[in-house]
Amino acid sequence: MRIGIVGGGAWGTALALVAARRGHDAVLWAREPEVIADIATRRENTTFLPGIALSERIRPTSEIAEAAAAGIVLLVAPAQHLTGVAATMRPHVAPDAAVALCAKGIENGSLRLMTEVAGDVMPQARLAVLSGPTFAREVARGLPTAVTVAARDIAVGQAVVEALGGPMFRPYLSDDPIGAEIGGAVKNVIAVACGIVQGMALGDNARAALITRGLAEMLRLGRAKGARAETLMGLSGLGDLTLTCNGPLSRNLSVGIEIGRGRTLAEATEGKSSIAEGVATASAVAELADRLGVDMPISTAVAAVLHRGADVRSTVDALLGRPFKSETA
Repeated sequence: MRIGIVGGGAWGTALALVAARRGHDAVLWAREPEVIADIATRRENTTFLPGIALSERIRPTSEIAEAAAAGIVLLVAPAQHLTGVAATMRPHVAPDAAVALCAKGIENGSLRLMTEVAGDVMPQARLAVLSGPTFAREVARGLPTAVTVAARDIAVGQAVVEALGGPMFRPYLSDDPIGAEIGGAVKNVIAVACGIVQGMALGDNARAALITRGLAEMLRLGRAKGARAETLMGLSGLGDLTLTCNGPLSRNLSVGIEIGRGRTLAEATEGKSSIAEGVATASAVAELADRLGVDMPISTAVAAVLHRGADVRSTVDALLGRPFKSETA
């Protein structure tokens, strides 16, 4: 099978390797000419995934039409760029193609989930969501990984599962894409909060509390958007939250650590080639929660620190000083 991957960052490159290991021809579109050149000549993405040898089955291209015109398309553009990339690829997507959305986030301004963005821009597309606890470098190395593939149309999800699934990359099928998306978006924001706690040396007890209360926020927002709780307790929710809030490869955790140590957002993100999605998503999550009347104090606090100049210590003190309440409220 020919599988198109739209997005040549670390995650897109890792997914191209997954497809190649399953025996497929992977057409990988990248915006950056240097990425295309490196993969073509050196069989390595030195910009985003250095040190990983890439299969000869992976063919890089600068023409988005070549990647979009495949039976299965993995759309891996960052969340805040999805509208533009989807609009560019729309004329080239076949009506019977399965398009799996692999970015995690909520669009700023419109507050749309990724399926809402893609559905508006590419109404003909048969959409799925691929999400879960995945560090690109570990997937690229072929280490064991499990993910959620969620689609309203189970046949679409099943096609993605059968194309990519193997012993070291195990997709689990779901019919709740909203739950998978909410989990993937909110966990990045909570990971920034956990990084701040770590950077301030507030201890592992505080981080455990943040993860648990962050999961409660995720569940509340998920319910408000129509997601099922069991989805958020699975790989794309709790699983991804656990990894991102604890793993040393987490970009969102790393940014939070620098903020907690007193650096500005600009200083914390300077020189990084890969995007920490939680930074942009924090504002969207906070605004969406406010619009839906959902209480999300941790996410709101992260957005205030990152984007509204709130003092880190005062914000943490305000969270710790909130009135006591029932754990299940």
